[in-house]
Amino acid sequence: MRARKKIEKSKKQSPSKQVASGRGLVIVNTGDGKGKTTAALGLALRAVGHGKKVLILQFLKGSVRSGELKSAKSLSPLLSIRALGSTFIDFRKGPTKKHKEEAARALKTAQEEISSGKYDLIVLDEINNVVDYGLIQVKDVLGLIRNKPTALHLLLTGRSARKKIIAAADTVTEMREIKHPFQKGIRARKGIEY
Repeated sequence: MRARKKIEKSKKQSPSKQVASGRGLVIVNTGDGKGKTTAALGLALRAVGHGKKVLILQFLKGSVRSGELKSAKSLSPLLSIRALGSTFIDFRKGPTKKHKEEAARALKTAQEEISSGKYDLIVLDEINNVVDYGLIQVKDVLGLIRNKPTALHLLLTGRSARKKIIAAADTVTEMREIKHPFQKGIRARKGIEY
């Protein structure tokens, strides 16, 4: 009952009143192993549990009806997830013109939401992949970090985080693949990988 009252109270407060004094962190989850987005979702869930407003912008996962999109509805209005890309990028074919256009729109959305002051935590899911594919530039991501409101926490996920992004972060975690079912031909499982 007390948790529900906290959530109800936090709905009425602006993010700036919810955020403890101090600087928001820049966090990077990177590496070739599973768990970057999963860890980001865990952090988002933790923040919501403390009455924080969270936005997750998924740069590449628009075609997948993921479990996190479904569960976010029950945690609204504290947790919002928006898929900004229409599909994953086929590693064999590489990105298309459509991917580049979607990445540019996603970057603009991220800039607007970061500067909006509405959120305590924003997750830029798969943004490191978008940079790695050449769809947006490292300088664009560094601009997001540099121009974020002081109290905002910003979490960037995706493989191949660039050295400059890592240098700008407060916390960096690398997920390393040791073993994965895909290596045995087992396809992604609903509720586990998406």
